[in-house]
Amino acid sequence: MAEEQEDMTTATPPELNEGAAAGSGNGEIDLDLLMDVPVYLTVEVGRRRMTIKELLALASGSVVTFDRSVSEPMDLMVNGTLVARGEVVSAEGQFGLRLVDVVSPKERLQQLGS
Repeated sequence: MAEEQEDMTTATPPELNEGAAAGSGNGEIDLDLLMDVPVYLTVEVGRRRMTIKELLALASGSVVTFDRSVSEPMDLMVNGTLVARGEVVSAEGQFGLRLVDVVSPKERLQQLGS
């Protein structure tokens, strides 16, 4: 019996609708598609490196000092990327952050690349 060979053709994907992919069609991204995507915001007080021995020695009442002064602004991170710096405030019995410096979009993109 002779083996039958199937005619294999390569399918090419249809062209994307430029208006749907790029928002208004002028090269801008349609941000409305991203507005409901949840992200995690974190305020970073500072950092400290310590050994496991030092970590296990911590007890209730221990004070851990960080690499940042009380007067320095805190970092606001979105999904681990620095987006702004601010001062801690109290608002209606809860902590808040008053933004004093917002990282430029160019700097944010550079952070993602590193």
